[in-house]
Amino acid sequence: MKYIKKELQSKKDYKKAPFSDVHWRVYISILLGQIACGYALGISGIALDQAGSYLPLTNFWTGLIGAGGLIGLFGSIFMGRLADKVGRKGLLMLNMYIFTILSLAHLFVTNLFLIFLLRLGLGLMMAIDYTVGNALLIEWLPTGESGKKQSRLLIYWSIGFILAYLIGSYLGGFSQGWKYSFASSFIFGLIAAVFRSFAKIPASPSWLASRGKNAKAQKVIQRNLGSKWGLSERLLSIKVKNISWLHLFSKNYRRQTLVGGLFYASQAFSFFGISIFLPILLKSMGVTNADMSGILYNGSMLIGVVIGIWIFNKISRRSFLVVSFLSSAIALAAMVFLDISMWAKLGIFSLFSVILSSSLVLDYPYPSELFDVKVRATGMGICIAISRIGAACGTFLLPILTDMGGSQLAMLVCALVLLIGSMICLVWAPETSPKFMKKNEILENEVTE
Repeated sequence: MKYIKKELQSKKDYKKAPFSDVHWRVYISILLGQIACGYALGISGIALDQAGSYLPLTNFWTGLIGAGGLIGLFGSIFMGRLADKVGRKGLLMLNMYIFTILSLAHLFVTNLFLIFLLRLGLGLMMAIDYTVGNALLIEWLPTGESGKKQSRLLIYWSIGFILAYLIGSYLGGFSQGWKYSFASSFIFGLIAAVFRSFAKIPASPSWLASRGKNAKAQKVIQRNLGSKWGLSERLLSIKVKNISWLHLFSKNYRRQTLVGGLFYASQAFSFFGISIFLPILLKSMGVTNADMSGILYNGSMLIGVVIGIWIFNKISRRSFLVVSFLSSAIALAAMVFLDISMWAKLGIFSLFSVILSSSLVLDYPYPSELFDVKVRATGMGICIAISRIGAACGTFLLPILTDMGGSQLAMLVCALVLLIGSMICLVWAPETSPKFMKKNEILENEVTE
């Protein structure tokens, strides 16, 4: 036993290994899932707009079905907990196959409640990618690469979201096109599922070590990286504990949990509320060429994500959050209170899209940086679950608010939520970027890897 422990301690930390084949396999597996998730969420509003001629949709059902995927994502709280108990690999090998089946099932369903249940199920499968996928990614990628690679995932998520708008607009030209739009997400789910099966994504060595399975973790590392790499001393010394949800609201984790959830929720309220029901909002604004305006908005979103990635490590995480939220709120308020032309409004609306979408690059790295390996998936699961409450509220309320007071009321409420989010980040958000932390803060906040 002593020999085995000595042998494990003689290895170099696998988190310092150069980027290699196993890292690419893990990364591509997760980014394909992100494309599928972005597409499934983006297609919802398009399909519902098309379904109005075929289904007895009210504002209530439009909002509920539109929010179905986001409500399902609340399951992150359970999926993260499950991943911390049973591991990452098995869940990620299965979820995209179920995602594919649920997508295809839309072809055979016209009952509004059943459509809602399908969207709910898709959201639950996406919850696995959001929580478990990101946990596996940060636990495999080399130190210094995980944050950068995580922030770039938003490019692929945005590609999926924008493809949904383009493909959905095309499919809307067919009879019963809304069914094809909803079901079309199966393409991206199947691609992700098949790749993961052939790529044979590995288990997480960090998770195995956190469960006391050091020898098994070492075998996984050597099989994928070579014999000279192994677990770090910190991982070798981890004491196995049963972590409950309540532990994340203890003194050690309370601030991280609340900030991680509330910043995400305020951002998601406005982003998903506006993005998913963009066609409805544009009609309320009196925009005649909704297709061109939608392409402009979604193009601005992609530009924003690219800009966000560029500045990701150039400013602190905390400043990034505060400035982007406050600027987005000001842009929306300007559209409500300024008496300007329609083209000027579209310009400000595009600027809002650029600013808010730039902050999306923090959605994956920031919450994962807030928690150590023992509670990472559970912590991220709770943060994402809280954020989906915000997203579901925004998606459910936007059609109702637009019906009550037009686009101005909807945008004013979104601006208020973003303002609250910026104040929360200003007062409470911890800094997690090593570049902008003092040495003693880095030691205090260092993840247990």
